[in-house]
Amino acid sequence: MEAYKVFLGSLQAEKYLHIWESQLVFQEQWDLGAPVIGEMYESSLQNSQTKRLWKREAYEPKRMMKIFMDMQPDFITYMFKDLFHEDKSIGGRVDRFVFHCDELLQEYKQQHPRSIDNNHYHGDRYQMISLYLAFRYPDVYTYYDGATFWKVLGRWGTANLPAADDFERFCKIARTIYNLLAKDEELLALSQKRLTAGRHYLEKSLLTVYDFYQFCFRQERKM
Repeated sequence: MEAYKVFLGSLQAEKYLHIWESQLVFQEQWDLGAPVIGEMYESSLQNSQTKRLWKREAYEPKRMMKIFMDMQPDFITYMFKDLFHEDKSIGGRVDRFVFHCDELLQEYKQQHPRSIDNNHYHGDRYQMISLYLAFRYPDVYTYYDGATFWKVLGRWGTANLPAADDFERFCKIARTIYNLLAKDEELLALSQKRLTAGRHYLEKSLLTVYDFYQFCFRQERKM
């Protein structure tokens, strides 16, 4: 914890602040009742620094979702309402979202047989789905980088780690980690100090957990 607090006071701690910026934009822009869901979706996923959260080499979930929205806007609205329905189990919601994306991808490929698109990317380690959830419910979910998260837990000696991605367990562990971090008021104050009103999301956000496990991973690599 002490090493992380030192990190929070350094310039390096600003590396991931674009995620808090995007979280605020999403909170301000997201509206499933908007006349054109594709335009609303585009405006909801923005920040002033980078597109890496939704566009990088061999990873374009935002572009594919916009294609699906052009194809089936009403069905996409239903998909997101189901994903954000907190009275249902998170595992079932995520699995259904991926299943429907699989179906839409097959429909798209039938309509465009020459297309080279073979992936919608929402099932790839659940990163994009976790982003939707973390942006919609900042105090409940955080961003999922499975390859990093499970390695960190393994180094901490956590028993019975899943052989494959277990998003539901990730969510439970992330909340436990946040509760532990939140007990240190100085730590939360240092994390909050990095953020700027009007640019970053300032309320309770489990993005702190993402920031923390990324820091732990980098520290382990240095050893």
